Amino acid sequence: MKKTAILIPARYNSTRFPGKPLVDLDGTPMIKRVYETCVSSGLPTYVLTDDMRIFEEFGSRACWIDQEQEYNNGTERCAGAISNDMFTKYCGHYDQFINVQGDMPDVTQEMIEKTIWHLKNYSVTTMCAMMPEEQQNDPNTVKLVRAADKCLWFGRGITGYGDWHLGIYGYKRNALEMYLHLTGTREERIEGLEQLRWLKNGWDIGVFPCEFNGIEINAPEDVEKWHSLHKK
Repeated sequence: MKKTAILIPARYNSTRFPGKPLVDLDGTPMIKRVYETCVSSGLPTYVLTDDMRIFEEFGSRACWIDQEQEYNNGTERCAGAISNDMFTKYCGHYDQFINVQGDMPDVTQEMIEKTIWHLKNYSVTTMCAMMPEEQQNDPNTVKLVRAADKCLWFGRGITGYGDWHLGIYGYKRNALEMYLHLTGTREERIEGLEQLRWLKNGWDIGVFPCEFNGIEINAPEDVEKWHSLHKK
């Protein structure tokens, strides 16, 4: 049986929302909400960060801090961690990983389980959901174009069509290790979407649909939306 771990990359100084991982959601820092759901899945879970404020929320048993290496995105941070001898020594060797983005406070165990299941078909996989109409024109919402269970493209500027791409990925170990060696692309930089590096380098990304009635925290105004949703 394959050994699976969950990685939660949490960069403190998000470009669009500095300090986002520690934003208060009903009395709990967002990153802790994500972590607690991931732990409830029964899988080993590690937060990966660049900031002592986040590290101090968890301590060394649950959090890996790297303040020396600059990473362009969460996938790079995950790849950097598993290639670090000290991380592997401390956290163990795993065959595959689930990357749950730290701005997904409404991630569910079902999403985690389905992402793991779909790794039997693809080396890299993700999740999507039906997109509410009001989000189709929102550049903070990532849209996904697919053919059956295979991703064709991702974009922020897509309007009027596409599925809602959710911030969770699955990687087989060799695929994640390879990511730092893949060529970054113009499209990746323009869209600010790390998954385009896989597509532009010829990798297939699998996708599995699910129901998602939550909120992703992409910008400060999403915090108010989250509180409004969870008061209902």
